[in-house]
Amino acid sequence: MEEERGHRDGPPQWWRYGPPWRSGPSWSSGLPPWRDRARERRWPWPSTALLTAMVLAGSRFAAHAQQGERVQPDAFARVLLLLAGVLLLWRWRFPVAVVFGTAAVTAVYLGAGYPYGPVLLTVAVACFSAVVAGHRRAAWSAVGMLWAAHVLVAHWLYRWLPPRGDGPAPYAQEIAVAAWVAAIVAVSELARARSEQWARERAERAQAARRRADEERLRIARELHDVLAHSISVINVQAGMGLALLDTDPEQARTALATIKAKSKEALGEVRQVLDTLRAPGDAPRAPAPGLDRLPELVEQAAVAGLTVHVEGAARRLPPGADLAAFRIVQEALTNVVRHSGSRQACVHIEERDGALRLRVDDDGPPTGADAGGSGNGLAGMRERAAALGGTIEAGPRPDGGFRVLAVLPLENARIREEEW
Repeated sequence: MEEERGHRDGPPQWWRYGPPWRSGPSWSSGLPPWRDRARERRWPWPSTALLTAMVLAGSRFAAHAQQGERVQPDAFARVLLLLAGVLLLWRWRFPVAVVFGTAAVTAVYLGAGYPYGPVLLTVAVACFSAVVAGHRRAAWSAVGMLWAAHVLVAHWLYRWLPPRGDGPAPYAQEIAVAAWVAAIVAVSELARARSEQWARERAERAQAARRRADEERLRIARELHDVLAHSISVINVQAGMGLALLDTDPEQARTALATIKAKSKEALGEVRQVLDTLRAPGDAPRAPAPGLDRLPELVEQAAVAGLTVHVEGAARRLPPGADLAAFRIVQEALTNVVRHSGSRQACVHIEERDGALRLRVDDDGPPTGADAGGSGNGLAGMRERAAALGGTIEAGPRPDGGFRVLAVLPLENARIREEEW
C-alpha cells in the first residue's frame, strides 16, 4: 500500500533525496538539517535562465575558437545545451536526479564531438547543489561518470565518433579535466562544510536563547513565589488575628486590617517590579533588586506577624545576584517559621568566610502542622537559588529541637555569573 501510494502521489522519496544507501547522515525526515524547505518550494528561474543563456552564447564563441578541431554546433547540440540548462530548474527539489541528468547530457554532447565550453558549468552547478544538499556520493559518482565517459571517448571510441580523422587526446588534457573535476568537488565540499557550520551555529544560538528564556521564566517564578509567599503569610496571620479580635478588641482588629492593607500594597509593588522584567529589552528596572540591606524591613514585618527575629553578624558589599539570593532565602526561611513553627522567636546568623556567604536561620519551636496558604515550593525555590550560584541549602530539624536552614553561597561564582550577564 505504501509503495502504491508513493507512486500515485509522485516520485518516491529516494528519487528526490537520493537512494537509501547513499552516504552521509541519516535523517528521519529525509532532509539534512541545513536544507531550506521554503527554498525547495521555489523555482530558481532567474539564475537558471541566466546560466542557460551564458551556456548557449558561450558555446558559440567556443565553437569559433575550436573550428576545425571539433564539430560545429547544430540543432541537436543546441537542444542538448538547452536541456542541460533547463534541468537545473529542479536542482533544489531533485538534486540527485539533476546531477546525473546534466552529467549524462554533457557526456552525450562531448561524445558527439561538439566543442568544449560552458556546458561544463551546468555539471558544476548541479554538483554544487547536490553536495550542499548532502548527497556527496551521488555528486562524486555523477562527475566521475562524466570523466570516465570523456576518457573512454578520447582514447578509444574516438575512432567511431565525430569528428572524422580525430586522434586520441593527449594525456595532459585528461590531467586538466581531472583537475577541473577536483576543483568542482573541492568548492562544493567547502560550501557544504560552511552550510553545516552555519546550521550548527544557528542551532546553538536557538538553544542558548531557549535556555535563557527558561532561566528567566524560572527566575520570575521564584521571585513571584518568594514575594507572594511572605506577604500572603503575614496577611493570613493578621486576618486571623483581626477575625479573632473583631468583637472583643476592635482597636487591635483595626490595626491588623491596617497591616493587611500596607502589606498587600507592598506586595503589589514588588510584583510589579518583578513583572517589569518582562518589558521590552533594554528597559531598566524602576527599582533596585532587594538585598540584605533590607533585612531590617523583614525583621519589622516578622514582628507585625508576631515573630521576634534576632540578627547576628553582617556581610560586606555583595554581588547583586548573591545579595538578592541571600535576601530571598532569609525571607522564605522566616516565612516558613511564621507558617509552620510554634516558636515566636527566630535567629538569623550571617557570616562571610572562605570566599562564601553563610546564612543560618534557626527557630526553637515545634512544628504546628498549620497551613498558611503556602504552595510547598519554598525549600525547592531556596535550593534553586543557591544552586544557580554553585551553593547549597541544608534544611531540617535541629538535634536540640526546632528547625534550621543553612545556606552556603560561593561569592566568586556569583561575581563570575554577574560578569557573564
